[in-house]
Amino acid sequence: MAANYKKAFNRVLKQAFPKEYKALLDETEQHFAHISKDVAFAARSANPMDRRLDFSAYFLSLIKAMEKSGEPYDAIRRVCLAVATEYVRPKNRLQAFLKRLPPKLMGTRIGRLLTDSLHKKVSVKGHEDGFEAHIITDKAETYGLGYGVNITACGICKLFDKHDSGKYTHILCEVDKITTSLAGLEMYRTGTISGGAAVCDFRYRKKLGGA
Repeated sequence: MAANYKKAFNRVLKQAFPKEYKALLDETEQHFAHISKDVAFAARSANPMDRRLDFSAYFLSLIKAMEKSGEPYDAIRRVCLAVATEYVRPKNRLQAFLKRLPPKLMGTRIGRLLTDSLHKKVSVKGHEDGFEAHIITDKAETYGLGYGVNITACGICKLFDKHDSGKYTHILCEVDKITTSLAGLEMYRTGTISGGAAVCDFRYRKKLGGA
């Protein structure tokens, strides 16, 4: 996994900073050597949401490196979103199909079984610094879709806050919008734990003309 996501970082940084990208990557790796210790549990966590923490820690490491080099918030946001877009974009037709499959399963028997299984796994913390979430299936609470997520303990918020970078969690929320869009959905948020809300909420609607 690490090699895969780092390829996206390398490619985007080389385009955005053709002269400085090697130094920026070296600085990112130095920060990651420290920050990654906070998410060492993620790879073996029983909660599948924790698996994204390694990727998030590398994002945070890049943010720290760009801050140190004097880049403003808007530039950091732009580069991070470019990295995310490069990483999650389908590389072939099969990947594109698989990304659009989950919404098609919603409301089906197999979809309900998968949702129930996911809820059991994510509703229990795998680690005190990890995620805890609840899958919402009430159509009245989910724009009629029958699927939403309330994160009651956010590993990303905790990680970013620990390193005095809470203001950047909104960038990761925008990354979620990119992945959601690839599934043919629109994402709606009202708050984040890092921003003072009780939960990080995720609600979705099928795109007009989408699957």
